[in-house]
Amino acid sequence: MKAIVQERFGPPDVLQFVDTDLPHIGPDDVLVRVHAAAVNPYDWHMLRGDPYIALLIGGVGLTRPKQWVAGVDGTGRVETVGSRVRGLAPGDEVLGWFDGAFAEYARTTAGRVVPKPAGLTFEQAAAVPMAGQTALRAIRDAGQVRAGQQVLVNGAAGGVGSFAVQIAAALGAEVTGVCSTRNIELVRSIGAAHVIDYTAEDFSDGRVRYDVILDNAGSQPLGRLRGALTPSGTLVFNAGGSPGHLLGPIGQILRVAALNGLVRQRLRPLPTAWTREHLLAVTELVEARQVTPVLDRAYPLADTAAALRHVEDGHARGKVVITVT
Repeated sequence: MKAIVQERFGPPDVLQFVDTDLPHIGPDDVLVRVHAAAVNPYDWHMLRGDPYIALLIGGVGLTRPKQWVAGVDGTGRVETVGSRVRGLAPGDEVLGWFDGAFAEYARTTAGRVVPKPAGLTFEQAAAVPMAGQTALRAIRDAGQVRAGQQVLVNGAAGGVGSFAVQIAAALGAEVTGVCSTRNIELVRSIGAAHVIDYTAEDFSDGRVRYDVILDNAGSQPLGRLRGALTPSGTLVFNAGGSPGHLLGPIGQILRVAALNGLVRQRLRPLPTAWTREHLLAVTELVEARQVTPVLDRAYPLADTAAALRHVEDGHARGKVVITVT
């Protein structure tokens, strides 16, 4: 099969487009023929081994990547299932977490995938797993957004942000999206009642205060973000940082956690957590037509490095995906 492999940490240029063997499938595994895969900031963090502390705490690899085939989430059709797998059969269309999503075939388990909504293309479905469940956890779980609340999403035009705006609006909140000038109409079209152009206005000046702020951009100091919250408001921190840092977002997560118990406002970092329950909840919103994935562009599998460079630049509108088959 064709696959994108990574033998060492580095920039997107270290990725190789090669022929390799099909993944080995055990009795509890599922082999999926991948039709499309998502490109996430998570991918370039893993690509570069960044932040550097991640190399020491596990999961990434110390001297070289633990996962040879890159990519973690996508969509496709079940090819074969292991002898102990129940509830899935060849031909089923699924989306979720894959081991090595940037390939023609990938391994997963039944607990890491859910049925693909019939109304989505494979490219749209690939955008859902990581970004959709991250937005759901940020808005519904960490933010505990309720109808009538004032919610601000910083980085509203990005992958997570575009899902978050729609989920908050579906919960009945009055949503303000922060984005660049070129994305104003996009953010308004997906449910934001108000849009702030960060090139012309500073949402953190304290003139308007919000019940919940989801920060996907990391563009403001913690003190400024707190100043834009109501006295009992909630800040959900999901900014991933830029490459080349010792601690990256982990440093900010530690600062947020240390301050949380000392102030009345609720400060919530958003660690990575992938669950089937979140995937099901997001796909239910999609099927109810309350959430629609926003796509920036699609790249062929051979051009995955270019797709990662585009996402790493930080200006994607919605999700970038890889079309595989």
